[in-house]
Amino acid sequence: MFRYFILTILTLWCLNLKAKHTLYLFPGQGSDSAIFSKMVFPDSFNVKHIELPTPKEGEMLPEYSRRFISQINTSEQFSLIGISLGGMVCSELADILNPEKVILISSAKCAAELPKRYLFQQKVRLNRRIPARWYRSGAMFLQPIVEPDRNNEKETFKMMLGSKEPVYLKRTADMIINWQKEKYNSNIYHIHGDNDHTIPIRNVVADIVLPNGSHMMALTRGEEIGGMINQILFE
Repeated sequence: MFRYFILTILTLWCLNLKAKHTLYLFPGQGSDSAIFSKMVFPDSFNVKHIELPTPKEGEMLPEYSRRFISQINTSEQFSLIGISLGGMVCSELADILNPEKVILISSAKCAAELPKRYLFQQKVRLNRRIPARWYRSGAMFLQPIVEPDRNNEKETFKMMLGSKEPVYLKRTADMIINWQKEKYNSNIYHIHGDNDHTIPIRNVVADIVLPNGSHMMALTRGEEIGGMINQILFE
């Protein structure tokens, strides 16, 4: 009798492991897995952090996004969560894969949600003339000015951005500026702050708008956003 009890428990445990839902987390251009450090996900989910590699020269977002397909196990339940550039990658993957949920934070679902200044930059190509070595120092200088909320987690943001190679920053910036995506998957949930200066909310169709939320809110208000994500996952 006891043996059957143990076998039943082991069977249920194995089924539970098999049924676990995997969350694939994609960071932003100037961040890494630390951007998700304030978010807590239930034990019923497996969490896998995705690293964003340096794009190949001339590589655009659709091609870049397809690189991640091999890292995602589509034979099991999975969802995609992306911040900023990571969210754009998730928007591209949503058209190729079949995720349960796709959640974007401080991001854009398509090119129309990006700042209009990018249209000008597409024409003049000024970003391509700037030496790669200037990108990191420029970002270090501008980040706290454009997004002052970043100063609430100053050391973490400095560490994340400081770890990025200049050529990575230059090529990812070019991918974002030249993104041409016109339509997006209806399965996307979009969380955005109304005080985001990097991707202003005036261009964004958001499902949840966070009052005073900045482009850096995934970390500076991570506990709050983590709660919102968990609610979406269980809907």
